[in-house]
Amino acid sequence: MELRKNCCFSVLSPDFTITCIIITFTIVILRVLYVIYQSGKLLHRSAAEQPLSTLIVLGSGGHTTEMLNVLSALGNDRFTPRVYIAAATDNMSLLKARTLETSIAERSGVREISARFMQIYRSREVGQSYLTSVWTTLLATAHALWLMIRIRPQVILCNGPGTCVPLCVIAFLFKVVGIRWSSIFYVESIVRVKRLSLSGLLLYQLRIADQFYVQWPKLQRKYCRAHSVGCLM
Repeated sequence: MELRKNCCFSVLSPDFTITCIIITFTIVILRVLYVIYQSGKLLHRSAAEQPLSTLIVLGSGGHTTEMLNVLSALGNDRFTPRVYIAAATDNMSLLKARTLETSIAERSGVREISARFMQIYRSREVGQSYLTSVWTTLLATAHALWLMIRIRPQVILCNGPGTCVPLCVIAFLFKVVGIRWSSIFYVESIVRVKRLSLSGLLLYQLRIADQFYVQWPKLQRKYCRAHSVGCLM
């Protein structure tokens, strides 16, 4: 009996606990590095030819216009089904997206559009105090998690609105834990000539975006992992 007690004590000793923490931490770091290494690699040809469920994050004003221009240049049959997300206070962006989907359906001879349209809470409204934004940020993150669990897209397209950051972070975490592998494509706004937006800088520096595109050669030279695609407007 005394021997059993000593064995249990040794198993639960502080050294054993520290060892488990170190091993767990090492495994997590290795998994994160693996995800970063694999992110951005091209799909196999057979996989690339299959339809890809796509999440499109819209922002107000010019962000939405640029994103819809990007969508017009893509193959609609490949990036489907499509889900559009905009901030809860941004009804105009979803209206523009619905108009685009209606025109696509009419050209294809389809009576009803298959795309879905959703809204997400903002982390911080314009002019909102930083103190109260702590609560709204937590709420927006929880809402983003719930949406990502529902959607689980294979591709995420975004171009700068702040609402894309929690969605992309959660998508990256999903990769790490093995829930879903989503390829994140970020296109920086055309108004960003000398430096990246805050959203773009976060996704670039944290290596969350699989492919990062800018519209000005000067930005591409400054951020070497970015790809220059020219002006999309």
